[in-house]
Amino acid sequence: MTKTRVIVFDDNKDRRESLELLINTREEMQCVGTFENALNAVEKIMISEPDVILMDIDMPEINGIEAVRAIRRGFPKVHIIMQTVFEDEEKITSAISAGADGYILKKTSPSKLIDGIEEVLEGGAPMTPSVAKLVLKFFQSQHMPQTSEASPLSEREKEVLSLLVKGNSYKMIADYCKISPFTVNAHIRKIYEKLQVHSVAEAVSKAIMQKLV
Repeated sequence: MTKTRVIVFDDNKDRRESLELLINTREEMQCVGTFENALNAVEKIMISEPDVILMDIDMPEINGIEAVRAIRRGFPKVHIIMQTVFEDEEKITSAISAGADGYILKKTSPSKLIDGIEEVLEGGAPMTPSVAKLVLKFFQSQHMPQTSEASPLSEREKEVLSLLVKGNSYKMIADYCKISPFTVNAHIRKIYEKLQVHSVAEAVSKAIMQKLV
């Protein structure tokens, strides 16, 4: 079985060790690197070859947002989940604009963190509910011209997109719609294709700006 390779950037030694232990308890995952700062992040990624990065947002010398920008230039397909103790709207939106795939608070339970890693691998954007609300607020506050276009989406796709806009995870959408997570993933791939977007953040932004839901 091919394991999901995860690396951790965090300046707190105890947290690095805790995350390494948590990840390695999962049969399908392996922590292949922990780093106390994001200096030479690109080189560290070249060596460890991760599928998923857990990135602390507040680190000395180079913060997580700067690191994400550098990583995205060289590794557009690696999944990056930001972690922080703060619900800071500016940092959240800056991280997502830099290319982060998800944003989870450090107080999130271990099981939810593992769910987040699994979700980002499926193409989702794991976010703590309070963070999702801030992201939604950010998109709604953008002074961009709104248009009301004929939606290319099916009724089920519009329902799924509406639930994404409200900050629901793939699993929550599956429970609400009484369908499997696999089916949710299939609907979201179709939504991406029809809206010509590549992330949940882009899909949510387009849904709001074009009044698709």
